[in-house]
Amino acid sequence: MAVFSRLICRRAASLRSFCTKSTDSDLHRASSALSSALPVDNSNGKGRNVQWVFLGCPGVGKGTYAARLSTLLGVPHIATGDLVRQELSSRGPLSPQLAEIVNQGQLISDEIIIDLLSKRLENALVKGETGFILDGFPRTVRQAEILEGVTDIDLVINLKLREEALIAKCLGRRICSECQGNYNVACIDIKAEDGNPRMYMPPLLPPPQCESKLITRADDTELVVKERLRVYNEMSRPVEDFYRSRGKLMEFDLPGGIPESWQKLLRALNLDDHEDTRTAAA
Repeated sequence: MAVFSRLICRRAASLRSFCTKSTDSDLHRASSALSSALPVDNSNGKGRNVQWVFLGCPGVGKGTYAARLSTLLGVPHIATGDLVRQELSSRGPLSPQLAEIVNQGQLISDEIIIDLLSKRLENALVKGETGFILDGFPRTVRQAEILEGVTDIDLVINLKLREEALIAKCLGRRICSECQGNYNVACIDIKAEDGNPRMYMPPLLPPPQCESKLITRADDTELVVKERLRVYNEMSRPVEDFYRSRGKLMEFDLPGGIPESWQKLLRALNLDDHEDTRTAAA
């Protein structure tokens, strides 16, 4: 199984000179750089050599479940949203442009995302990581085509949640300014109607030492959240069709909060009898 974790540094470095304007030559160079990834022997027995992708609307919980599966299977969780936030906090040359794009709820260009991903994969080479769980990439069919030309994705997990619950979740998100822990103050309780069962998602509250340090992401406003959902429906839904046509898409409707959804997701993935399940769920 090909592993998307080793890059030739000089090619990856060339990605960093990309301008924001999208051209076919830029994308060809990006694809060439990523296709420099070589198989890595996982003979040390550490981790599961899976190559999975998480899809789903902004705020659905891709990061939460991908991170738990990362711990369970011993493979890196690579979230492009985290890569963007790290770049923003670094105050590098891309920061002002990224801040404007994020605050407007727009999608970041393929070139920038691939650039950030390339840097992350260089670090993977240094760390000797194998396999991956991608979260937030690909977001467009063009990105999916680039990824398909690089490696063979085993499974694409499409998380789904009702829109009213998605909006409430996004507006309730909080981050501890000190430890960077992620929490949610929203208590979502949607009554059963129109054939849909009741949905209850309790808040994920911080420990006492973090309560006074909670901050809200600048882009978590109702206007921006709705714009992100609109953009996702317009640009990223075709990615679901892309993987569905290849028989790699697994649809998973989140039934409620983490305790209920996590166990059902494990069963759907045939991982409910995994020896480390209890540890990952803690």
